[in-house]
Amino acid sequence: MSKALVLGGTRFFGVHLVEALLAKGFEVTIATRGNTQNPFSTRVNRIIVDRLNVEELKELCGNETWDIIFDQICYSSQEAMEAIQVFQDKTKKYVFTSSKSVYDAGNGEVGFVEEDFNPWKHTIVQGPKEDFSYNEGKRQAEAVFFQKAPFTVVAVRFPIVLGLNDYTKRLHFHIEKIRNHEEIHLVNPEATIDFITEEEAGNFLAWIGLSDFTGPINALSNGKVKLSDIITTIEEKTQTSAIITSIPNETNVSPFNISESWLMDNEKARNLGFQFRDLEEWLPVLIGDILETNKN
Repeated sequence: MSKALVLGGTRFFGVHLVEALLAKGFEVTIATRGNTQNPFSTRVNRIIVDRLNVEELKELCGNETWDIIFDQICYSSQEAMEAIQVFQDKTKKYVFTSSKSVYDAGNGEVGFVEEDFNPWKHTIVQGPKEDFSYNEGKRQAEAVFFQKAPFTVVAVRFPIVLGLNDYTKRLHFHIEKIRNHEEIHLVNPEATIDFITEEEAGNFLAWIGLSDFTGPINALSNGKVKLSDIITTIEEKTQTSAIITSIPNETNVSPFNISESWLMDNEKARNLGFQFRDLEEWLPVLIGDILETNKN
């Protein structure tokens, strides 16, 4: 039986990753801090550990080895270096959850391709996540893994992931503001954005982990949407007019706030054989599901 270790994995799209691995017959171990309830009961092994405690992580992993390790919770060069230190002789393949944030915004309607950020040439600056912006922290982690790791690496670059179980509630924010007749601050409502669902994100991680692919790869649903069209869909489903303002305050700033279109291209993943869902089909359904789930 093949074995996988998932760092993280007890919430949001990590749950779908673990379920996909279990469905494929993997013996799965999850490593978490124990702050979130284990939704898998006895179907998985569990290590309770803070990944920042390197010595404890080493001790708890013992002499165990895994065919694949999935890292959902790495945000800096230091964390990547420590992961290499702990797992250098414990796996053949490492799948790191990266982000569209490795690309600077401002590519207009042309989606970023993987070559637009080259982690093999990015200068490594050693430091914890507090030393970097989220964007640079993910760049640093990619750079360390690709330049320093003795195992093969995949870096999956996701856009914003949406779903009923999104603990950041980014789409929920817009629905609640419109339903409650509260302002939403958008810099540019005509800017275009892309997304992926939590189910699709988890399934893609498992799929790419089982493939022969190595390197960076974009993973996102087919299509794009204007921020104004998201607002319109919510207006239609709530039968309430949105209040959009150009003036920000502490409570009204949209989590999707971008000044210009920010897109990725998923051609490489599609050419490898992964079939992404169409954004225009699932996004209105998700908005309706969120409304139904939170109608009271």
